[in-house]
Amino acid sequence: MNKTAVVILNYNGQKYLTDFLPSVINHSSHADIYVADNASTDNSVVILKTEFPSVKIIQLFENHGFAQGYNEALEQVMNQYKYYILLNSDVEVPENWIEPVINLMESNPNIAACQPKIKSYYEKTHFEYAGAAGGYIDRLGYPFCRGRVFLSLEEDLEQYNDNVEVFWATGACMFVRANIFHEIGGFDGDFFAHMEEIDLCWRMKHAGYQIFACGESEVYHIGGGTLPKSNPHKTFLNFRNGLVMLYKNHPDKGLYGTLLTRLILDGVAGVKFLFFDSWEDCWAVARAHFNFYAHFHKWHKKRQNIHRREDLRPMFSHNVVWQYFVKGKERFDEM
Repeated sequence: MNKTAVVILNYNGQKYLTDFLPSVINHSSHADIYVADNASTDNSVVILKTEFPSVKIIQLFENHGFAQGYNEALEQVMNQYKYYILLNSDVEVPENWIEPVINLMESNPNIAACQPKIKSYYEKTHFEYAGAAGGYIDRLGYPFCRGRVFLSLEEDLEQYNDNVEVFWATGACMFVRANIFHEIGGFDGDFFAHMEEIDLCWRMKHAGYQIFACGESEVYHIGGGTLPKSNPHKTFLNFRNGLVMLYKNHPDKGLYGTLLTRLILDGVAGVKFLFFDSWEDCWAVARAHFNFYAHFHKWHKKRQNIHRREDLRPMFSHNVVWQYFVKGKERFDEM
């Protein structure tokens, strides 16, 4: 068995492949590199075959989205690797980005998933939105990170150079133990994209595993490469998937009170979108709620299939929305 496979999911990302695959090839000598193509309509596959012949191609014949796309791709390499590195196509990697994370996971077989520090490609002194230095979640299911709370990004002053247990690892660069990924059932394909990595990590923690961030490794992420931050479809997915994830994984105690509070806060966010951003984003929040209600039976069935633990750590016991927007706490260390 080979130890490690780097698997990049691609959809119409020929520019990112051209720009970033060379760094992955040059700095991943002890790993096999795959690009799983999600039925791209651009020249991605042609470019891979002509310019990057050492890269293995997994061709999918419809766009399954991030979640199911990875599920389909990793099914094709099952039982061949000990570790998968799920890497976004818009990530530049430096030397020695793999070894520290793999060494950490080798030292603790209970670590199911791990991430390096995620820093901005355009501003390499600062953390990047998608994961920063490791993900956390509050009691209402709102995610935040060491180094990033909502839109506030910290400068990297080596304050997070430790190896520490976190609640979730980013899907932008997720190292995952292959057998546990398949044991847990992979990503929830119904998510399509956004929040699926948090849902996966939450289920891993329910199964008794740990999630870590490795401060000895870092990569550089553009972010928003598939869907821009202002995209109403992204708004829909974030709000719908946030509700589904919370309902699936929250302990029985306090579930419905927590869900009601979350629905109210989502409504407040929708009003804010209407008056300060765009009516399309407001309507996306409403559609997210309608979709959650319409498919409630499906979400309930998924919840019944999870053997939930009542007290998971590290979960933030306060409301990060209140701490950030009302109390003005914009840094992780202020929480």
